[in-house]
Amino acid sequence: MQTRTLHSRTVLSTLIVAFAAATLSASAASYQKTYKGTPYNDDHSKAVQSIPGRVQCAFYDRGGEGVAYHDTEAKNLGSGTLNPADGTYLNQFRMDEGVDTSYTKFHNFQHQPEVIDNSPYDLVQPTEGQLYVGWTEPGEWFNITVQVAHAGTYTADLLYTSNRGGAISIDVNGKPASGPLNITSTFNAVDPIAWRQWHHWNLAPAITKLRLPAGKSVLTVHILKGGNMNLAYFDFKPVH
Repeated sequence: MQTRTLHSRTVLSTLIVAFAAATLSASAASYQKTYKGTPYNDDHSKAVQSIPGRVQCAFYDRGGEGVAYHDTEAKNLGSGTLNPADGTYLNQFRMDEGVDTSYTKFHNFQHQPEVIDNSPYDLVQPTEGQLYVGWTEPGEWFNITVQVAHAGTYTADLLYTSNRGGAISIDVNGKPASGPLNITSTFNAVDPIAWRQWHHWNLAPAITKLRLPAGKSVLTVHILKGGNMNLAYFDFKPVH
């Protein structure tokens, strides 16, 4: 009798998991029928970003304002503005779009301390030339199309900076999935250069846990509060 009970529970559990996976897949298919955005690609990124793996925020979808993203102003405050429009890939990256993008810059700390992303005040040092979405404001959002290898639950580490702290959330195929995710401030009063408070990098381990269907999905990253954060990438790993 006990063996039968255990078998019945196993079967029920398997059915529940299968039903949940089918529901997620159906939701993804329904959303993508109406979604007009398309995955970003250029000479440096030619494929849909994959999960498990690193999902770059700056490679948000194509489609423009109100489709692939919402930004509080149409001008890119990083590419082509703060960064000169000099014909280089990083300085002009997506310069004609509203999402504000830039990249990490390394300089000798002793000779040029005013421009630095690898200062002693980093909690985690990024790679040089790492693209990121910055100048964020509450109410803004951007979409990223991803290809998920296997249906399941995934955690994600986030590489970021935040002068004041804040919160984000993530939707999956148009539906809220993460709830508010608090971003810890990286402010350090010891740093003598005030504006570099926006460039103290840190890694938020397993900041979220998402249930994802296999195949294509669209992740929407919302800025909920705080603003003025730099979001570089999410590292997605399966939960075993």
